[in-house]
Amino acid sequence: MANDPARKPNILLIMSDDLGYEAIGANGCTSYATPRLDQLAETGIRFDDAHVMPLCTPTRVSLMTGKYNFRNYIGFGLLDPNEVTMGHIFSQTGYKTCISGKWQLYSYNPPNEMPEERNKGQRIEDAGFDEFNVWHAHQTEEKGSRYKDPIVYQNGKYLENTKGMYGEDIFADYINDFVERNQNDPWFVYWPMALTHRPMEPTPDSPEFDDFDPPSNQTLGGGTWDELEGWPDDEKFYKDMVEYHDKVIGRVVDKLEELGQRENTLIIYLGDNGSPVEVCSIRHHHDPVCGGKGLTVDRGTHVPLICNWPGTIPVGSVNDDLIDCCDYLPTMLEAAGVPAPDGYYMDGRTFLPQLMGRSGDPRDWIYFHFAPGGRNQRPPARFVRGKQWKLYDDGRLFDIKADNEEENVFLPDSDDAERKAVRAKLEPVIAQMVK
Repeated sequence: MANDPARKPNILLIMSDDLGYEAIGANGCTSYATPRLDQLAETGIRFDDAHVMPLCTPTRVSLMTGKYNFRNYIGFGLLDPNEVTMGHIFSQTGYKTCISGKWQLYSYNPPNEMPEERNKGQRIEDAGFDEFNVWHAHQTEEKGSRYKDPIVYQNGKYLENTKGMYGEDIFADYINDFVERNQNDPWFVYWPMALTHRPMEPTPDSPEFDDFDPPSNQTLGGGTWDELEGWPDDEKFYKDMVEYHDKVIGRVVDKLEELGQRENTLIIYLGDNGSPVEVCSIRHHHDPVCGGKGLTVDRGTHVPLICNWPGTIPVGSVNDDLIDCCDYLPTMLEAAGVPAPDGYYMDGRTFLPQLMGRSGDPRDWIYFHFAPGGRNQRPPARFVRGKQWKLYDDGRLFDIKADNEEENVFLPDSDDAERKAVRAKLEPVIAQMVK
């Protein structure tokens, strides 16, 4: 039965794309209306200090494996084909599993740019999920639109007749159908959303939607990233995209209510990195916050985290513990009573006790191994962040409580006693993170 107390809980993991902490009403945003997420926060728990990697692939790889990126990151848009994912683990332990949304972890590079990086990631067919319904499953030049007239690969076949349809609607509808078909079994659903990543385009709620025609279905052919980045988009649609992403999340929550599944379902919602740098949002009617996607300052790593589990998570909770992006897998496994496979190593630390209103074992620091790779070709950034201090592996130290934008650097030769003590604590953390 759906509400059988002896049954393992369902888990719905939702991750929005390019939406930072400042873009949710529950976190003080006044630029966009996000009533469904706000309601989940009001009836669940909201975390104020959750962080991820500054770009999508590093976050997704860590999220799916519970590991820091120095252990498993092989390139931008690539998941190591040898990695055991949360899809594998949940499927092998009796859960019905589904991924619906953005994949983009196989063969990221187009033919004319770094062709040696093609065909190196993990195929969606091999990622451990019983069912999949995804955008960007295979070659980048074949990915097409993720929004209007989307290209969607569903359980081994590309959907036909998606003209006039919207990608996020297809992903949400598939989740609702999957849940309805599997309501008598425990299920795990991962929803890596397409929204709110650029191109910034009209949504079905935008007046311009019916007249909007995605350019050439946004295919690369044999082109380059310069051609891909030329997609026309408009920042004015970011608001529509944020609000539509909230609406479609509400549609899935409503389905769980309809099926009597809410009390037995843990919902976890987070963002994959900061908002686009071109977008500035307002908090509390007067505080502007510009997006930090790709940046190692907090604007690039600080994301919303909302968890909801009626009857289990205390209503209206707020927690300021540090949460790392490798912490989600151990948390979900503990919630499900599912053991990790023998010999499976995770860097993550469960925050399930905090969800239930207990103190748990909060982190003193979170670690970042940010190696974007791919077309960016940037050197790795390695740093460790506590509640007040942030140390990079090149020796730069910042008081992020007083200097969140990291404009005033402290170097070792100018340290006072407090900063020396901070270095003595944080330097060994970085030193132990060796591949």
